[in-house]
Amino acid sequence: MFNIYQAVSFLLSYKRLLVIIILLTTIEAIAQQQNPPKNVISPLSLREVSGIVKDTTNVGIPGVTVRLTSEKDTLIMGTNPDGMFRFINVKSAVYTISVNSLGFKSFIGKYRQNDATAKIQMAPIILKADSKTLDAVVINGAPSITYKTDTVEYKASDYVVRENATVDELVKKMEGMEVGNDGSVVHQGAPIARAKINGKVYLGGDVATALQNLPAEIVEKIQIVDDYGDQAERTGIKDGDPEKILNIVTKRSKSVGNSINVTGGAGNNDRYEGSVFATRLNTNQSIGVNIRLNNTVNGVANSGNSSGNNNNGGGGRGNGGNNTPNLNAFGGSGGTTNNGTSAFSYRDQITPKIKINTNYRYAFNNTNSINSSIAQIPSIRGNTFSSNEGSSTNDTKSHNLNFELEANLDSSNFLRITPTFNYASTVAGNESSNLQRFVAAEPSPDNQSFRQDQTGNNSNRNTRPNYGITAFYQHLFAKPRRNISVQISLNNNNQEAEQDRNARILYYDGLSDLVLKDSLINRVVNRDNLTKNYRASLTFAEPLTVNTQLEFNGQINYNGYDNTAITSNIFTDGSKQIVDSLSNIYDYSFTQTRLALNYRYGVSKDSKLKFSLGVTAVPAVLSGTKESLGTSTNRSSFNLIPIARFQYLWSKQHSLQLNYSGNATEPSFDQIQPVRDVSNPQNPVVGNPDLKVTFNHSVNTSYNNYIAIAKLNYSVNANATFIENSVVRNVVQISDAFNSRKNETRFVNLNGVYRINTNHSISKQFGDRKYNLSLNGNISYNHGVSMSDNIENVTTTWNFNERFGPRINPTEWLEVNPFVSYSVIKSNNTLPSSLDSKTNTLAFNIDGKFYMWKTLIFGYSASKNYVSGINANITNNPFVINAYIEKEFYKRRAKLTFQAFDLLNQNNFVNRNILDNGAIIDTRSNALSQYFMVRLTMRLQKWSGAKPRNGDQMMRRGDGGFGRF
Repeated sequence: MFNIYQAVSFLLSYKRLLVIIILLTTIEAIAQQQNPPKNVISPLSLREVSGIVKDTTNVGIPGVTVRLTSEKDTLIMGTNPDGMFRFINVKSAVYTISVNSLGFKSFIGKYRQNDATAKIQMAPIILKADSKTLDAVVINGAPSITYKTDTVEYKASDYVVRENATVDELVKKMEGMEVGNDGSVVHQGAPIARAKINGKVYLGGDVATALQNLPAEIVEKIQIVDDYGDQAERTGIKDGDPEKILNIVTKRSKSVGNSINVTGGAGNNDRYEGSVFATRLNTNQSIGVNIRLNNTVNGVANSGNSSGNNNNGGGGRGNGGNNTPNLNAFGGSGGTTNNGTSAFSYRDQITPKIKINTNYRYAFNNTNSINSSIAQIPSIRGNTFSSNEGSSTNDTKSHNLNFELEANLDSSNFLRITPTFNYASTVAGNESSNLQRFVAAEPSPDNQSFRQDQTGNNSNRNTRPNYGITAFYQHLFAKPRRNISVQISLNNNNQEAEQDRNARILYYDGLSDLVLKDSLINRVVNRDNLTKNYRASLTFAEPLTVNTQLEFNGQINYNGYDNTAITSNIFTDGSKQIVDSLSNIYDYSFTQTRLALNYRYGVSKDSKLKFSLGVTAVPAVLSGTKESLGTSTNRSSFNLIPIARFQYLWSKQHSLQLNYSGNATEPSFDQIQPVRDVSNPQNPVVGNPDLKVTFNHSVNTSYNNYIAIAKLNYSVNANATFIENSVVRNVVQISDAFNSRKNETRFVNLNGVYRINTNHSISKQFGDRKYNLSLNGNISYNHGVSMSDNIENVTTTWNFNERFGPRINPTEWLEVNPFVSYSVIKSNNTLPSSLDSKTNTLAFNIDGKFYMWKTLIFGYSASKNYVSGINANITNNPFVINAYIEKEFYKRRAKLTFQAFDLLNQNNFVNRNILDNGAIIDTRSNALSQYFMVRLTMRLQKWSGAKPRNGDQMMRRGDGGFGRF
């Protein structure tokens, strides 16, 4: 048996053997130092060789093959998108560089460098064009589209636009992009929320301002980024759902320059517009000014077709909203608007360690609109039919100030402080006339038809100051990827409002013309709502292996609400009397904690498989008191939410992603108060203290593939949301003294609510990108559940939309973009008295340009819509034609334009809303869209490249920001 004595002897003998091996190794090393072999290179003699390859216009050339050879080296690499290359571990200071690229003459150079220099920065290598190269040769250093984690990247040089084109003209040519005339952008079915330049917010992040004013010639890349917030950007630890960001990456050769655009226009019907846009870019420094003033058409309701043309109209759209529509509210988006904006942005790196970025924006908006609507609302007792005519005004002014300071305290510590201030004020008013009829399904003494007319004149004034500050700190440990971060946010929002309500209600005997009562109401409601939000979060990442790490994310979010609503009756002599039953004073708080532990695989950039698995614990507390009624509430909840994210990259052009997220939502304080709120006498509300927490399960997936050789891109995105214990409205009709009925809203928890949405995009470009075929579409299904008189009603809504549009640009002087779309919106309900709906919209569109004599342009757009399924009395099949003629001069830097809008005066559509309870509301608004305008535009600009600093080339980050090479 192997005993303790034998074990000790073995260890002692093993120790002697180890000592002997170490001694032999040491002796051999000393011998080699005294007599080193001839062909062994000391690590001290290794060096780094870097440089840049440019063309004769001083622009870096991407994708160039660079070969370094010597007696001891044979190294090959390609230049990056900026034309740069870098060889490491070069053994000899005497070497030969050879450079080869299609379209350029080959270059061979021999170099003898200082053998003691560890880092060699070579002079630029200039390649001359090869005159023998065929004209058809296209230099393509990288694919046009690259899919990365949370980012889709487009190479701008592959999309040809005319001289002095703006960024929106460039983006329109990119696969999966849909750009509206108002500058809005939809990418693969998802709207873009904000815009950045080289990774930083510019002029408040307004997408239209950036796209319609910046020149296309300065753009190197367009990136569409899934943004999870600033903390996730620094740490890589994601939480919640992202928003889509468009990031413009400028060329190195066009990253320094000035641009100014001035526009002035006037037309009939008091139409006018004027704008001044000026910007200064200098690598990490940017200064921007944008001033705009105009009186334009607000637009019209549309069919939900995201065609990228504002003049597309049609039938309607499905909409999940409140189960109880406010029949006195106005839908639609018509009318005229006087608005103006002034914005200023300044960003700079004021010291090597400190950066600042500030944005200020003032805006005013004065809208006048006239709307008419027809509503049909089903219930178990029968159907309510309502028609509404009204006009409204809205005058809003707002100030927004954001300041950001970033400090790289040292190589391990980073600090960002962001104070914000926002102030808005609104003065609004509306006049309405509402005629309402209830037709009983089965008349009885307890269920009779009735008629009720209501006219109103309301005004509202409110102010909304909001200020806050966010501080973010990150520490990087010596161990790579190990980091910790803390973020603290404090926000204060105080809204004060005063509303005058003047209403007259006529109660009739059944459906006859006999008036039973004429009721007049004149009240003032004063509201003071104070909201305080405190949020603190902590993240920690611990690397486990080269490709894995463990992540912790903890946060606590406190929302405190202090609300006061005082209702007073106004008498004919002007005196006031507070109505206690219509007044409400309450305060409450909602505190939610999230503790997440996550295992992440695929940290390495080269990893094709990336996934995250984990769990989040969410304890929450809601508590408050209702002073006016002497009630109090204290509720707590606890949920466990799984974390699951998956991505597989077959290549940089071929990817699959799948994400799951869960979110718990407490009912609002009013929804759980067991008291009757009769602030609106015609629509009282009663809370339910037994409501449970709502839990949302969301699954999102996307598949993207770009085949570079065929210039074919296709993508499919799908998302599904399943809701447990959804808080829904139970609308119960109650009788009053005149046998009329009121809709009383109660709240219950129901299961079975879910939504599924898919969208797809296919684009094929050929003929050297002169022709582009694109097919876009989406299919959505909404399974909504509501209650009517304590009877469950299931509303299912299908929305199918398909859009096909080729872009044809065979020559420099011709551009034609035909477009066709077809949509079907269908809803069904389970209530016997329910009203089903089916709307079809077929739209034909075309727009384009003719360039005559190089500087004279004729442009046009036309849209013909065929709508069925909406009452023929309130809609037609509109045909909208717009056109312009434009003269360019001063080397295309200036242009004079004459525009004609809605030549046939048919730009007026019906907007259809289908609510979760099966209600159908059709709204038409005044568009006043036929007008003519003369516009003069001047664009002046000058751009150059980023210069080396202290002899070092400036290095680009992935988002376009500049650093050191």
